[in-house]
Amino acid sequence: MIYDILHDMKKIAVITGASSGMGKDFALQFSDFFEADELWLIARRKENLIKVANEIEKKKADFPEKNIPHARAIEADISGRAGLARFNAFLNSEKLLEEKNGGITVSVLINNAGFGTYGTFEETDISKELDMIDLNCISLTGICGSCIPLMKKNSVIINTASLASFLPLGNFAVYAATKSYVLSFTMALAAELSDKGIKVCALCPGPVSTEFAKVASNGARTEVRHGLPSEKVVRHCLKKASRNKHVAIYAFKWKFKAAASRFIGRYLGALFTYKYCKRPNGSNGLS
Repeated sequence: MIYDILHDMKKIAVITGASSGMGKDFALQFSDFFEADELWLIARRKENLIKVANEIEKKKADFPEKNIPHARAIEADISGRAGLARFNAFLNSEKLLEEKNGGITVSVLINNAGFGTYGTFEETDISKELDMIDLNCISLTGICGSCIPLMKKNSVIINTASLASFLPLGNFAVYAATKSYVLSFTMALAAELSDKGIKVCALCPGPVSTEFAKVASNGARTEVRHGLPSEKVVRHCLKKASRNKHVAIYAFKWKFKAAASRFIGRYLGALFTYKYCKRPNGSNGLS
C-alpha cells in the first residue's frame, strides 16, 4: 500500500534560472542523469523559457524510448521574500491539484538563478547589490526550505555556488560573499540530510561561457573571459551529484585554485584581487 502511494506521486524537478546559460543546459541534460514526470523551468524571460521547453519537448518526441519529463515554462521573479511567496503559491496550488492522485514529490531541485556585479562595493549600485543578496541567498535558501519537506530518499539538491566562494574578492565583494554563503549552506544541508538519503551538491564553477559578464558589467563586457563551455560544466556537475558528491568543480585549474585558497589569507586574497583583477562596469566608466 505504501509502495503504491509513493509510486503514484508525481515526481517534480525544479530548475531556477532556466532560461539561458547553465540553467538551460541543466534542463537539456537533466534526463541523462535523473528521472521526473515534470520539469519546472523557472525564470523571468518567458520567450527564452518557452524555447527551452520546446527543445525538451522535441527531444521527448524524437526519443520516445527515453524517460524525458514534460517541460513546463514558468515565468516568475523568485527574488527575495516576495519571489519566494510567488514560488510557494505556485507549489501549493500544484500540491492541491495533485492531492487526489497521490500528491507530488520533488525528485531534483537545481537552484541555479543568480547574478553578480563587477566593480568595487563603493562604486556599485547598492540597490543592485541588495537585489543580488535577495536572489543568490534568500531565494535559494527559501526554495530549499519549501522543497525539502517534499523530498524522499535519493532526491537531489544542486545549489550553484562559485569558485568565488572560496575567498573574499576585491571588485567582486558582495557576489563572492553570497557564493561563500551558498557553499557553506549547501555543505551543512548535505550533512543534515545525509540520514534521509537526500543527495546535496554545490556547483563551484570558475569562468563559464554564459551571459554572466554582460549582466555583471552592465554591458561593458559581452563575454566571460577564458570561459569554459557551459554544457561541459553542467554535465560534470550532474554526474557528480548523481554519485552523491558534495562539490562539483569541473576544470583542474579551478580545483587547484580552490585548494590553494586554503593557504592564502582572506585579506591578502581580497587585496590582491582588488589591485590586480579589475573588472569592467559600465556604470562606473571602466571598460
